[in-house]
Amino acid sequence: MKKLILIFFAGLFFTSCNNKGTSTNEATKDTSATAVTGTQKMNYPYTIEHPDNWEIGSSENTMNALMALKSFENGNVEEAVKYFGDSVTLRFDGMDKKISNDSLKGMLAKSRSALKSMSIKMYDWEPVISKDKSEEYVTIWYKEIWEDMKGNKDSVSLVNDLKMKNGKIIELDEYTRKYH
Repeated sequence: MKKLILIFFAGLFFTSCNNKGTSTNEATKDTSATAVTGTQKMNYPYTIEHPDNWEIGSSENTMNALMALKSFENGNVEEAVKYFGDSVTLRFDGMDKKISNDSLKGMLAKSRSALKSMSIKMYDWEPVISKDKSEEYVTIWYKEIWEDMKGNKDSVSLVNDLKMKNGKIIELDEYTRKYH
């Protein structure tokens, strides 16, 4: 029985050594194939003006976008609006307008004062910049959970596309998915 176990482990060891060499070669082949594919011009089934136009953007923009959201979550509207430009274009379900920073402050204060508590469960974010450096965005994916002043609790899944200029949010496109 001991010899059988020893032979089994020796075979297992021998096989793992051989697989290790093979998987390294396969990984190398896969990586170089991916690199070549990444530079290929794609024939997409739809056309747009500037396909494949984006690169990874600024971490500072991400920080500013997240700080604005965190300030709002904590009920500090005064701090939240510091991360927005002098005027902001807002696009929500049923709303598409450009407002001043002061109007934004009033709108956010009214919205936040209706809530007893609020929390954010962040899923992901990504800053991007156009290849010609003319446009910058931060996209954030998260779940917002709140309790209103009457004790009603609710939540919504959100995606925000935040257009940035000089480190400030100048446009906010918000996409929602309710859970009920």
